[in-house]
Formats: sequence, structure tokens, C-alpha cells
Amino acid sequence: MNKFKDKVVVISGGNSGIGLETVKGFLNEGAKVVFSGRRQEALDQVANKLSGEFTAVLADQANIADNQKLIDTAVSTYGKIDVLFANAGVAYFAPANQIDEQHFDTQFNINIKGPAFLVKNAIPSLNDGASIIFNTSIVHQKGFANAAVYSATKGALRAYARVLTTELAPRGIRVNSIAPGPIGTPIYDKMGMAEEQVEELGKSFAASVPLQRFGEPKEIADSVLFLASGEASFVNGIELSVDGGLSQI
Repeated sequence: MNKFKDKVVVISGGNSGIGLETVKGFLNEGAKVVFSGRRQEALDQVANKLSGEFTAVLADQANIADNQKLIDTAVSTYGKIDVLFANAGVAYFAPANQIDEQHFDTQFNINIKGPAFLVKNAIPSLNDGASIIFNTSIVHQKGFANAAVYSATKGALRAYARVLTTELAPRGIRVNSIAPGPIGTPIYDKMGMAEEQVEELGKSFAASVPLQRFGEPKEIADSVLFLASGEASFVNGIELSVDGGLSQI
């Protein structure tokens, strides 16, 4: 229960889904957690249900100033950072001939620009030997229809993580990515699609998974905690697919 005792963990998008389960996991292991969310109401609801030492910050990962705010809050409250999980992200789907500028910019701003500047702001405050983890996705490993822009953002994030692995290696800072498959999270409710479309999309994804089911947010969170822990001390630069085998066969 104390694997991360007194460690300082920063998580973007920690008020729901994978982020929230990761917040809970680190708190259960004794960490001091600073997490963000874009809605104060959601942050307040979550904060009332959590136990442990934590700070919730109203911040939008697409906003550079908010990324600085999240890091500044963590450092001023708890000191140096030991784990950074760039988790926040969005997914919108459209055929390539139907995308518009908003569809493109929203996803690139949140999914790649945000994490890049979050890390930039965090680097001076990371302890040597710290761990950075990105939430990518298996979408960039395959050619899912209607996911061109979303896949491109995750592919860009994976490429960014590779370079960061090299740059931060002299400080012993490990950089890894977690690539979820279809997971039962609120992201599916935010796709801008009709409920029937989301339901059909979910059925299609689940049928493609060798284990014939969606994953659970906790299954991703457990993998994040592993990558951040001393048990993964020689795991560096990888993208760990947690997808029930969907990307592997």
C-alpha cells in the first residue's frame, strides 16, 4: 500500500475514466497526487469521494498557461515531481473528406500540443530518476476508418515520446507510453455522435478484441502504476499496448 509513499504524481485529466482510476491507484499506494480537469463541478464531485493527500486543479490541457498552472501548483504544494502522467485526451471521428479545421485543431491542441508543453513546463521540476508516461492509443498502429486525425495525434505523441526518451536519459528519467485499446470510459460520450452510433461503434470494437470485451479503466491504471514503479526500472521508451490483443493479431 506504500509503493509510492511520499512520491509526487501529476496527472492531467484526472477527474474521470482512466485518469480517475490512476489517481485512485497512486493515492492507494501513498503518493501525493495533483490532478487536473476542465470542469470545476466534476473536480469537486471527485474530490469529495477521494481519500489521501491530493490537490485538484482546474486546467485545460489544450491551454499552455493552464499546463504551467498545473505544474506550478504541484511544485509549490509538494515540491519536486516524481511521476508525470499526460493522460488527458479527446477522440472525434469523421471520414477524411469530411473533417474541418475545428475537428483537426481541437484534437491536435489537446492530444499533442498540450502534452508537449506540459512536459516542457515540468522538466525543470522533475527529480532525476522520475517517470513520464503518455496515454497514446492503439489507433495509430492500425488503420481504423474515420480516425485519421485522432490517429495522427496519437502517432505524433508516440514519436515525441521516443525523442524525449533520448533527451532525458542522462538524468535517468524514464519515458514510456500506455496504448489502450477499447476501454469503457466517458470519452465515448464526448465524440459528438448519436447514442446509437456510439453503441454500434462499441459493439464493433468489442467484437474485434480477442478477449471479446472492452477493457476497464482500472486495467489501464494498473499498467500505468507498473510503468511508474521501481519494478519497471529498466523499462524505457516503450509503448505498452493494453488492448486485449486487438493490435497484436
